[in-house]
Formats: sequence, structure tokens, C-alpha cells
Amino acid sequence: MNESAGSPSERRPSGHCLCGGVSYEVHGPIRQVWNCHCWRCRRWTGHFMAATGCQSSDLRLVSDSTLSWHHPADDPNVAYGFCRECGGSLFWKVTEGPPDQVDTIAICAGTLDPPTGLHTERAIFLDDAADYHPLDPAVPGWGQQ
Repeated sequence: MNESAGSPSERRPSGHCLCGGVSYEVHGPIRQVWNCHCWRCRRWTGHFMAATGCQSSDLRLVSDSTLSWHHPADDPNVAYGFCRECGGSLFWKVTEGPPDQVDTIAICAGTLDPPTGLHTERAIFLDDAADYHPLDPAVPGWGQQ
């Protein structure tokens, strides 16, 4: 988190990719972390996506010279934001759909500057979880057989 933002409770969440080509701040509330095990997030991150989220209007890009967006051909209503320099996965968003979905953006939790003060709140698309990964029964989830 940004040390210059004041006391720990007043700090703005911030983060960046591995090379720093993309950095951001969140100027509003962020949700707790959700672990998404869908097949697409597994392929995109190399495991599952642990992500927080915020209102799109609360995300401020401090630097974005290397930010690129991937729009899957089989689902053009979503986009994945990544750094084209280091390959770091950063964001996920719905580009068309219900306003409550379009107005939010997911932020890969691993890109946040610590301390985050967050915890894993839920897991989703459990049916798609990789067979090598034991799911944590203490984390509530949906999508499991």
C-alpha cells in the first residue's frame, strides 16, 4: 500500500506488475479476495486467479505504457489486462453486459503492494479447479459438484 497516504487505515491500495511498467492505485473500497478456478483464469495465470476488485472508476493507472488487453475470440465481452513487457497478469473486466458487472474490475491480488489487509473470502468455479490443487474447505465456494 502507499506509505504516503497516511495511517494504515487511510492508505490507498496500490500495486504494479513485475517490471513496474503498469502501476495503479485504488481510490475507493476494494473487496476481499476471490479465487477463480475457471479454465480461462487457470490458463491466463498459470494456476487460479486470486483477485480483489473495485469500481472501474476507482482504479487510477499511475503508469500504463506497457498495459495491453486480450479479448478472447470466444468471449468478446471480457478482457484480460496484462503487461506486454514482463507478461504480468493484472486485471480482468467485463466489457459488455449488466451495469453492475461492467462497472467493476478485478485486480490480481498478487500485484498489490503489501500490507493488503485482505483475506480470501470465497472460491468460484470449483468444478474447474485443477486436479493437482487441493481446495481449502475453509474457504466458502460455489460451482462444486
